Amino acid sequence: MKERVDVMVAVLPRDRYQLASDLIALAKPRVLVMVLATTLVGYFVALTGPADYVRLAHLLFGTLLAAGGTLALNQYVERDVDARMERTKHRPLPDGRLQPLEALLFAGALTSVGVAYLAASVGVAVAILTLSTTILYIGAYTPLKVRSAACILVGAVPGALPPVTGWVAARGDVGLGAAVLFGILFLWQLPHTLAIARLYAGDYARAGVRVLAVAGSHGTLPERQIVSSTLSLVAVSLLPTVMGMSGIAYFVIACALGLALLGAGLAHAKSRSTTSARRVLLASLMYLPLLLAVLAFDKP
Repeated sequence: MKERVDVMVAVLPRDRYQLASDLIALAKPRVLVMVLATTLVGYFVALTGPADYVRLAHLLFGTLLAAGGTLALNQYVERDVDARMERTKHRPLPDGRLQPLEALLFAGALTSVGVAYLAASVGVAVAILTLSTTILYIGAYTPLKVRSAACILVGAVPGALPPVTGWVAARGDVGLGAAVLFGILFLWQLPHTLAIARLYAGDYARAGVRVLAVAGSHGTLPERQIVSSTLSLVAVSLLPTVMGMSGIAYFVIACALGLALLGAGLAHAKSRSTTSARRVLLASLMYLPLLLAVLAFDKP
């Protein structure tokens, strides 16, 4: 009897840890870090005076809750699709470690509290933008993934809104600078997402996910899209210096990073191999944090 009690005591903390770990996994921590980072950059780029760090802390905490809840809602909605793909079948819901109702309650509560917190502590405009991101991501992008290749363009919209939210939190309005930040994030997602889709084309096809790389997996359309979107990205990324939002150091680094990403895209268009697609993905993962870091710090 004593041994049985000891076993139960030993197992209970581990079960709680597993539950906490699975709930955290629902919020996709790596994606969540990018959301917070781009929100932070939008805030600092928009500043025309000293930062209000209390307001910034409220912004980041509310965004953490709302974005985490939105990403968890996405996993709830896509649980059947995730179960059909090798790269996602071990997530908490398709693997059976969490029940759908548990995930829905957790995600809904997190999103609701996050939006309400932002409205109360930062402002209604920021809360509306955040809620719009959730609606677009869950209501438009997620269901469109199994219906149309246009999902990649629709999905890039909510993905590009976090820096706009940061801008609005700093200035209280949406200016031309916010539009440029939106454009950078929007265009960056295209080569990044297409490279991922090329790497997992078989997975996406089995699950019925209709991204451009799957729809045109036997042609060159995805490669042309990678190159054309990267060219557009390079052009838009130079606008902050032209508009006086950043200095020459940013301009030079933006050129270098853009040409490196473009080079990876052109190499992939030529070889169309898994190796070259992985290089595009790695180049895109290096491109965005470096570009945004320099943009935040190199202000005139």
